[in-house]
Amino acid sequence: MKTKSLFATLVTATFLSGGAAFAGPEVVSGPGALPECFAPWDEDTSFLQWSAKEGPYKIAVVNGFVGNTWRIQMVKTAKAFAEDPTIKDKISEFKVVSTGTDAPAQLGAIEDFINQGYDAIITIAVAPTGFDRVIRLADKNDVVLVPFDNVLDTDKVMQVNEDQLAMGKKWGEFILGELHEMGIDSGKLLEVRGLAGNSVDRDRSLAINEAIAADGGDWEVVSVVGNWDDGTTQKVVADAIAVHGQFDAVIGQGGSNGIVQALQDSGHPWVPVAGESENGFRKAIAEHSADGLKGISIGQSPGLVAVAMKAAVSALEGNVMPQLISVPLPVATYKGLEDGKNYWSELPDNFFTVNEFPPCDVNISGPAIMAESEEDMK
Repeated sequence: MKTKSLFATLVTATFLSGGAAFAGPEVVSGPGALPECFAPWDEDTSFLQWSAKEGPYKIAVVNGFVGNTWRIQMVKTAKAFAEDPTIKDKISEFKVVSTGTDAPAQLGAIEDFINQGYDAIITIAVAPTGFDRVIRLADKNDVVLVPFDNVLDTDKVMQVNEDQLAMGKKWGEFILGELHEMGIDSGKLLEVRGLAGNSVDRDRSLAINEAIAADGGDWEVVSVVGNWDDGTTQKVVADAIAVHGQFDAVIGQGGSNGIVQALQDSGHPWVPVAGESENGFRKAIAEHSADGLKGISIGQSPGLVAVAMKAAVSALEGNVMPQLISVPLPVATYKGLEDGKNYWSELPDNFFTVNEFPPCDVNISGPAIMAESEEDMK
């Protein structure tokens, strides 16, 4: 009898501990915490809840590629926000690493932080798939994994992003609208893509080209890869102009300063340009819009990392959270640019202008960001 009882107890304990270990977050009903900050993506978004942990927390940021100004500013922003009074006391240990474009290296770094006992890991995924193993490991160890920006094709983790499809559509429709106002309904468009192989580049390009296809005009689209980097973009745009001649408009996912510089250096006429939220790009639009640079600037803010960090802490505290958190698109066009408000003449051209999210109490100053380095914190 005692043997049977002990066996039954062991089986029950093993079952319960195994179930708890691999449970991960529970799918629950909404609404979630701070909906003005952590807005659900749409009405079909599910809600997740982790068991509350006592703080302060060990948090790591595992970046991939760090070879452009956006990623560098993102790393600096993460470091600056970790020292912000609104969150500093909730973090006991903070690390940042960049692993490059190699997916196994990034997965290995995430796994290492999980095994070191970190409570939350924020990441920009190198690829939208292939993370199943580390998601299971995170769930087993009760770790909150939060992809942002380049997110994953899964609903098993909490993620933070802006709507990349909406961004691409808005870029495409703006450019076509400007061309139609100029009486142009056919011609050549230059698309400057981002870093190949991730969800942001994929979704933006898909939406841009869907907008062009839906327009009904006779458009030839030339695509080049600029890696969201000013220098790379300047080269590929200059090469495209040399090979294909004049374009009627340019739609760039990033590296927007490089687009402007290539147009200037080649003597290409100013044309409508869609791009990111680089300070230099907005300066150029403000200066040259009357000459034909009818621009739209939509910011995929490096400050998303701060919202992701804040979401991770909220989840660790046991709050109900949307599985996919939507951050509104910050849009500025040539009709509404104002120095000191949505661009700054005294700040560097490669500074990304959108870093404040008032509903989230995330307000990181430019000087605080620029004072940090992009080096790993191991």
